[in-house]
Amino acid sequence: MTESSRLSAVRASYDAVAVDYARLLTGVLEAAPLDRAMLGAFAECVRGGGGGAVADLGCGPGRITAYLNGLGVRAFGVDLSPAMVAVARRSYPGLRFEVGRMAPLDVADGALGGVVAWHSTAHTPPGELPAVFAEFARVLAPGGYALLAFEAGDGRRLLDHAYGHPVDLDVYATPPGLAADRLAEAGLAEVARLVREPDPDETGPRGFLLTRKPPSA
Repeated sequence: MTESSRLSAVRASYDAVAVDYARLLTGVLEAAPLDRAMLGAFAECVRGGGGGAVADLGCGPGRITAYLNGLGVRAFGVDLSPAMVAVARRSYPGLRFEVGRMAPLDVADGALGGVVAWHSTAHTPPGELPAVFAEFARVLAPGGYALLAFEAGDGRRLLDHAYGHPVDLDVYATPPGLAADRLAEAGLAEVARLVREPDPDETGPRGFLLTRKPPSA
């Protein structure tokens, strides 16, 4: 599958599920203390590092963007799916949401204090992760932070039905060590790592990597 056809399939799938996705994920973060802890640590690091805007990449219906704003960072969302962005804008009219890709990003070099990819690299083939992580590093200011959440494991599965709709999605699990290595190769040094066991409705362990662009970069 070419990159263009893969992105088209991802966009169409999330356009189809957008409304039900937002409804079904309501309250999920509130029941996930370790996930909230990583978001809280990220937000505190960004604030302590001088602030700056934070891009929530693959923001979906905007729940993580809104949560980060509640933690005192100036977050905005970017998502490939216009339907997801429409739901986010309706749900959080005071926040900024844009349709766009994770790579390339329509953001100037060094413009951001933080980047979050909250399970949004799940459909990115492993061979394309270096380019995505290099883009994270490009848009971060020196000393800026990136937080990656992902399914911890190895392999690919096809998802053909989700959130009550037919979809066409490849889902990739990534070994935490490999993700950390790829982030380091992009210039983002590991600060903290967490792997938690899956909740009953999750397919595998969840990994979280907090990384930082060197202050002197």
